Amino acid sequence: MQFPGLWLCLSFGCAASLSPSCLSAQFRKPGDFILGGLFPFGMVTVNLTARLEPTLLQCERLFTDGLIWALGMRFTIDQINNSSSLLPGIRLGYDMYDTCFEPLVALQPSLLFLTRNGTTGIGLLCNYTDYQPRVTAVIGPHKSDLSLITAKLFSSLLIPQVSYGASSDTLSNTELYPSFYRTVPSDKNLVEAVMMLLTQYGWNWIATVASDDDYGRGAQSLFLSMVGTDNICIAFEGLIPTDLTEPNAKRQLEDIIKLINSTKVNVVVLFSYRLPARALLEHSIRMGLDKKVWIGTEAWVLSDIAASIPNIQSIGTVLGFVMRTGTVPGFQEYVAELFSSATQEEFCRHSREQNRLMNTEVLDTQCRQCDNVTFGDIRPVLRVTTVQPVHLAVYSVAHALHRALGCTTKSCPKTPIRSWQLLHFMNTFPFEVNGQSFTYNQAHSTNTGYKLIFWAWRDGTLTHLSVGDYDQSLYIRRSEIQFHTPDKKEPISECFRRCQPGQIRRIKGSNLCCYDCTDCSENTWSNSDSTSCSPCPQHLWAPARSTRCHQRTEQFLFWDEPAAVTVVTLTALTAALSCVTGLLFLKHLQSPLVQVSGGGRSLFALLCLLLQSLSCCLYVGRPSAALCTLQQLPYALCLNGCFSSFVPKALEITLVTEFPQCAPRLLHWVTHGRAWLLVAVSFLMQVLFCFCHLHLGPDYLVADYKSLPGEVLLVCVTQSWAAFALLHGYNSCLAFACFLCTFMVQTPSRRYNVARGITFATFIYFVIWIFFIVIFATLRTVLRAVTQICTILATTVGILASYFVPKCYILVFRPDLNTRDYCQNPTEEEPEEDSV
Repeated sequence: MQFPGLWLCLSFGCAASLSPSCLSAQFRKPGDFILGGLFPFGMVTVNLTARLEPTLLQCERLFTDGLIWALGMRFTIDQINNSSSLLPGIRLGYDMYDTCFEPLVALQPSLLFLTRNGTTGIGLLCNYTDYQPRVTAVIGPHKSDLSLITAKLFSSLLIPQVSYGASSDTLSNTELYPSFYRTVPSDKNLVEAVMMLLTQYGWNWIATVASDDDYGRGAQSLFLSMVGTDNICIAFEGLIPTDLTEPNAKRQLEDIIKLINSTKVNVVVLFSYRLPARALLEHSIRMGLDKKVWIGTEAWVLSDIAASIPNIQSIGTVLGFVMRTGTVPGFQEYVAELFSSATQEEFCRHSREQNRLMNTEVLDTQCRQCDNVTFGDIRPVLRVTTVQPVHLAVYSVAHALHRALGCTTKSCPKTPIRSWQLLHFMNTFPFEVNGQSFTYNQAHSTNTGYKLIFWAWRDGTLTHLSVGDYDQSLYIRRSEIQFHTPDKKEPISECFRRCQPGQIRRIKGSNLCCYDCTDCSENTWSNSDSTSCSPCPQHLWAPARSTRCHQRTEQFLFWDEPAAVTVVTLTALTAALSCVTGLLFLKHLQSPLVQVSGGGRSLFALLCLLLQSLSCCLYVGRPSAALCTLQQLPYALCLNGCFSSFVPKALEITLVTEFPQCAPRLLHWVTHGRAWLLVAVSFLMQVLFCFCHLHLGPDYLVADYKSLPGEVLLVCVTQSWAAFALLHGYNSCLAFACFLCTFMVQTPSRRYNVARGITFATFIYFVIWIFFIVIFATLRTVLRAVTQICTILATTVGILASYFVPKCYILVFRPDLNTRDYCQNPTEEEPEEDSV
């Protein structure tokens, strides 16, 4: 058959080297059971915008690892066919295809493997129990990203697939990939080995970089999910672009190097294939990155590409884990014999005949730029490429066939065997190869362990020196490792960050060294690199990100504050208005208007309003316990004196207007000298309620440390709202009584309406107190005192404006209305007939 990619990169001579026609005839062989092989022979890509035909990128290496693995499969099958005990009488065949490192290219031979034996079609059946595909089992492919695709296909028909290099931990899911096996450990084992290496050297501040493909992303993701359990901190994680020809690829690589340098880590864990790893190392050398410890994997540590970078010694120390594998006896001799056979004309003639009969079942790409390849060209690669995983993969299928067929050491029955029947024998039984026993674990992997490799330079020559072993535990021969440090000792790579004063370390999860520096909040402080902020005592405070606590300043309504100056000024104006009004009433005390307004009782009311406005000064300045106790009393008593002087007049008006029949008998109780008795009784009742307020729960002084961040608020707080309601409720009852007695009184014709002033005065009082109660109950700042002052002043001004100012206007500007006829006392009025 015809191989695309690398096979056709060989020139068509067949004298002392291999040609594509020679090789193509040798990599397909019939037999009783056919094994499909998927190997990376060449490097091609697929142009999805054209006819889905692969186009050649480059022929970078003539005989890559893929050729060695393919030869290893052929060698193993020939060895089994020549064995007289494993499958006696049974011949294994093989059908190998090039994956070209491309998923789309690998899909076509995979689909071809699924076709019914002897045809090129796949039957759409509900039951594939008796379905006989073209191949019995599949060996390969090597890369994880290709295996993730092909494993879904082969698992659908339960065709055993054994990979010799796919290590992605995703493939360990036997529910998704029930027929997938591998003869290499999974990335989980590799990550555990890397973590043990980091732990033994105490490296807990590292960077991790991976190639942007399934292998790199999967290994890095697994590593990141497991490092937290060992208190290993990731300073930086990055991805290397796989397509290095992209315009942004260079900038991305430079950004990775800059970020590694800025984190100041000394250890970099690199999960990558060789080409992305080479690009990263070349850029680190070109950009002058400080020497680091590079921890790698077999994907690039053993690569001659990475080792051939100019000035590679300047990157620092390279440690890597490679699979612990044994040699395959006789393989090198087998390859040498194959190359020797290629020089024979009969071999080449037969190959050319086979080449003309090649089918076109696989996409084809030819390369004309490559020269002949000899055994000398392949020998260096042969020394470093591991063939044992392919060797084990073929043997595991052969042993499963041996048990499924019921073979003895002498013969095997010619019984049809379906592919799915091999799975039971691959899952449950060990198999022996070259005297060593192997078995698949529950994840369908063979964990052969790892070797720790150190890049040792001897006179400019690179040697892969084995310095440790991993098999569930890690053993390191430390004396054999010479690090890049001046003293050849291991470098320190711990968390370098130190939080600033006033900051603490906020631990992320359970990682002790993974943290963010967080500012201490208000009223807490820290002056050392700790994990918690210390709270300040109650009498002290601290701003955010503070290193010590400070003394709190007292906060209250100071005399020199703008708010205090404003309310004191308003208090003085209100007091002055009360005084002017009182003097004006005193001057016209005997006039009809003053007499009808209450006479001397009006002067008493004005005196109470004067004292009430002056009581605002009790709320300014530093409060004390005694002052808080007495603050509410002057306001309550003064307001009571004012409303008590209104009560006789309100009752008088009500008796005359609403109860004229009872008026002659009751008016003497609310007029003249007995009116003063009514005022005195009402005032004494308020005095009694003041004593009850003091007994039940007066206001008390509170030092509030919570409302203001850096200050202590001195504020008078209501201790008992019941006592507060009792103190001010009596005045509200008097105001309500006065309002009920006067609001329905109609204005007499051509008479002054005394009742209307009382109605408006009490109404304004109620409106002010509704707002006051709502605001006062919710405030705990200096505005609480301002609110009380404003309420007192508003009440005082409201009473003055509604009851006294209109009378002052008449006394000053309309003296002609200050007559007995216009200001007739209600008791002197004659009821009008037919009045409504």
